[in-house]
Amino acid sequence: MLVYIFRGPGRVFGMTADTTGSNLPTKFAPWALFKPVELRRDTLTPGVDSVECLDDIEKHGFHVTDAHVRITDQLI
Repeated sequence: MLVYIFRGPGRVFGMTADTTGSNLPTKFAPWALFKPVELRRDTLTPGVDSVECLDDIEKHGFHVTDAHVRITDQLI
């Protein structure tokens, strides 16, 4: 799956399949596009837990981390 990584304040990153990032939580806006990345459950991606990320995107539409720690559930 092609996932777009957006940077928020500090070390906050949001990941979504939405090219605009418009579904990312406004709490950390403005979001700036960092880079797109192809994620697969069976492939390691540096800096991203791809299984956790894809699970969150499937369930919530986005995945958010702060200093590489998942905080998605705190935003729902």
